[in-house]
Amino acid sequence: MSVSVVLFTSDLRVHDHPPLRAALGPHHETVPLFVRDPAVDQAGFAAPNRLAFLADCLADLDQGLQRRGGRLVVRSGDPVAEVCAVVREADADEVHMAAGCSAFALRREQRLRRALEADGRRLYVHDAVVTALPAGAVTPNGSDHFAVFTPYFRRWSAERLRPPLTAPRVVRVPPGIRSDPLPARPAGEAVSAGLATGGEDEGRKRLASWLDRHADAYEEGHDDLASDLTSRLSPYFHFGALSAAEAVHRARDRGGAGAEAFVRQLCWRDFNHQLLAARPAVADADYRTRADRWRRGPQAEADLQAWQDGRTGYPVVDAAMRQLAHEGWMPGRGRLLTASFLTKTLYIDWRAGARHFLDLLVDGDVANNQLNWQWMAGTGTDSRPNRVLNPVIQGKRYDPAGEYVRRWVPELAGLRGPRIHEPWKLDGPERARYDGYPEPLIALPDGLARFRRARGQD
Repeated sequence: MSVSVVLFTSDLRVHDHPPLRAALGPHHETVPLFVRDPAVDQAGFAAPNRLAFLADCLADLDQGLQRRGGRLVVRSGDPVAEVCAVVREADADEVHMAAGCSAFALRREQRLRRALEADGRRLYVHDAVVTALPAGAVTPNGSDHFAVFTPYFRRWSAERLRPPLTAPRVVRVPPGIRSDPLPARPAGEAVSAGLATGGEDEGRKRLASWLDRHADAYEEGHDDLASDLTSRLSPYFHFGALSAAEAVHRARDRGGAGAEAFVRQLCWRDFNHQLLAARPAVADADYRTRADRWRRGPQAEADLQAWQDGRTGYPVVDAAMRQLAHEGWMPGRGRLLTASFLTKTLYIDWRAGARHFLDLLVDGDVANNQLNWQWMAGTGTDSRPNRVLNPVIQGKRYDPAGEYVRRWVPELAGLRGPRIHEPWKLDGPERARYDGYPEPLIALPDGLARFRRARGQD
C-alpha cells in the first residue's frame, strides 16, 4: 500500500490545497503532518498572538481532517529530522509541501530535499499555495522581479490563476503514527484581549460574509477608519487558512469595483512575496538605501516607547497603536500612518517599528510586514520615498467625526469633530479637562524639517 506525507506550513486548510490533493491522488494513505519548529521561537517569530491563532488553525485543521476520516499528526523539533522520522515510520515514498519565499523556507526545502533523496524518497514542492501566483511567475525584461507595483499588477491581472480545488472527501491516515498533542493557546495577558479566532472554518465564513455585506463599499470606504470596512482576512491568508487564489476567484465572481479593489490588495500581497523571493536580504536590509542615520540614544528610545504605548500626542496615531495592542491587528490606513510617523516624523529606524509589529500582529510575516515598513520608510519600492503623512490631515480625512479616535483613546471621548485631532490647540481650561492625554512628542513642522535635513531635501 502506497503512502505519502503532506507537510503543512503556512497552508493550514483542506480546501484548495494542491499538496494535499496531489498526495492523495495516487496513494492509498497520507500522513498530514505539522512540525512545530523551535527555530521559529529562537528567531523571535513565535509571538503570543500568532501562537494563539496558530493553535486555533491547527485545531480546526485537525477537525477538518477528522471529518474526512483522517487526523493531523503534530511533531516538535527540527522539521527535516521530524519529516524523515515520519517518512520512515509510515514507509512513505514521497513528501508534498507548499513553496515558500523566505530564506528560512528555502533553506528548509533544500535541506529536506537532500535528506529525502539520500534515503531514496522524493520531495514535491507546489507553487501558488501560499500566494495567488507563484513568486517568480511574472518578471519584467532584464530582471528577476518587479520593483514597481503598477506594471506588476497589470501583468499579474493578465495571468490565468489555477482553478480552486475542492476539499478531499476522504483522507486515510496509516495507523500507528505517533503525534504530539495539539498546541494550546498561550495563557495570560500576553495574548491581545480582542484577538480574532483562527481556523479555516472561521476564515471561510468571514470571507463569504464580507463579500456579501461589505465588498460593494470597499473601494470608497476601505480607508475610512471608523466604518471598519476592511475584510480583516489578512491573518487567515497569513496562516493559509484561506487560499489567496480561491479568494481572487470568488471576488471576481462577485464582481464590482469593491471586489476588484480587494483583488488589488491580494496582488499587493503577492508583489511583496515576489520581492522577498528575489531579494531575501530585504527582510532586514534596505531594498534601496537612503544613507539614513536613524536617531538613537535615550531620547529616541523614549520616543519609540511612547509610540509603542500609543502616547505620542497625535490622536489618530495613538488610536491605531492601541488597537494593535488590543486586537493584534490594525487596518491598512492605520499601518501607513503609524509607520510614517515613526520613521519620518520621529526619524527612528523602520526595523524598530517592524519588530514591534511582529511582536503583536497576528498577520505579521516577513514579506508583508518588512516590505510594507520599507515602503513607508522610503527604503523600499515607493516611487516617492520622501513623502510624509501628516497625522492631523490624515485624521481629519479618514476619521472626520473622530469616532475611531474616541473608540481607542477614551481620554479624548468628550471631544467631537475635527478638534479631536488637535487637542493641543484647545484653550487652557478645556485643555485641562484632557490633561490625561499627552502633549505631542514633537511639532510636525520640526519633525518634517529634521527628516528633510537627514535625507538632504532641505
